Amino acid sequence: MRFFRSRDRVDPRPPANSPLHLAHAHFRAGRYAEAAAEARAVAALDARHAPAARSLVATALGAQGRHAEALAEYDALLPVFGRNHGAEHPFTLQLRSNRAQALIALDRYAECETECAAVARAAARGTASQLRVLAGAARNGQIYAVNAQGRHEEAEALARAALAARDSPDRLTLALRLGLARSLNGQARHEEALAQALEAEDLHRSLSEDQRRPETGAVELAKATALVGLDRGAEARPLATAARDACVAAFGPDHYRVTEARALLDRVDGA
Repeated sequence: MRFFRSRDRVDPRPPANSPLHLAHAHFRAGRYAEAAAEARAVAALDARHAPAARSLVATALGAQGRHAEALAEYDALLPVFGRNHGAEHPFTLQLRSNRAQALIALDRYAECETECAAVARAAARGTASQLRVLAGAARNGQIYAVNAQGRHEEAEALARAALAARDSPDRLTLALRLGLARSLNGQARHEEALAQALEAEDLHRSLSEDQRRPETGAVELAKATALVGLDRGAEARPLATAARDACVAAFGPDHYRVTEARALLDRVDGA
């Protein structure tokens, strides 16, 4: 996407006295159902914080693989954020970026590509650091959507350009490197894809637990896909199995990454 990854990004941590503090804490710890329930309670009781609370509800639903519900929540919130903040405010652009993740999970790749490109252009017009992160996250979503439509050479060019603009080994860099690996796998350049996946693995290990969690299973899937392409299915199978099991535990059985892992296992078993 992430998350596509900087897929499922939540707004910066609220202060301890914020009514959403507990909901955000649940989300960061991977307790997505609890985060959604707590945010719903805040939305019902606090009109001032209701839009932000509902945004967190949508993000937590997406993290559980409940993408259609998440999209419905985002669609209802977009006009509210537009009125409250303006069309190109970081909060509104973040909501649109998160909504695009739901489009990907629902296989609406062309719509996601168009929306991510628009968000990236809007965010690039600003100078705030949050907008720079948003622009990169939106480009990452665009890369995922372009890959999903089979335009792997175009996705590779986008990923390399985005990585060249990065200067920190963070979660967004990890997501972009995984997008590059996906594009290389799509072109049957599996040795190069495996090299990118191994670099992503090193970066993944260096991140904090809450930064690693949204990318659960993603590195293993990238490695396993490359290994399958190299006819090394015996090495790929345990990686794909581990990715599937970890994603089910972290996100639930309906998450799109679980579907990817299962499809890869079918390829290994059918080879």
